[in-house]
Amino acid sequence: MNEIVKISTNKDIISSLCEFLKKNLKFDASPKLRFLINKKNEKDCFGKTAFYDPEEQTISIYISGRHIKDILRSIAHETVHHAQNCRGEFDKMSSATEGYAQTNPHLREMEKEAYLTGNIMFRDFEDSAKYVKRK
Repeated sequence: MNEIVKISTNKDIISSLCEFLKKNLKFDASPKLRFLINKKNEKDCFGKTAFYDPEEQTISIYISGRHIKDILRSIAHETVHHAQNCRGEFDKMSSATEGYAQTNPHLREMEKEAYLTGNIMFRDFEDSAKYVKRK
């Protein structure tokens, strides 16, 4: 499936996920979403999946060659970083250099929260969406 079609076909579910996260993570200003196509990154086993820019309050998601569910999971993870930014957690950090999640205790805790909370919130969203569909 063409990457642009993948996103446009699923825009309602993406919007619903974003609203679910905003409500449950309790922040006011929504982040901007950017969807990136990068075939070179797609072929890299350790290529990027997504990143959050706290200054621009933008979530960038690499979509080339990815299943929509994986894209949604990345949105959830990065939205937790946005919520952290809204709480001022990024004010307490130094630059995020390579290996930051292993060497910087504050950033490691932020990553742990993003993995745990992002994944469980995505699971809650997915389960609620499946339940609504079955009704």
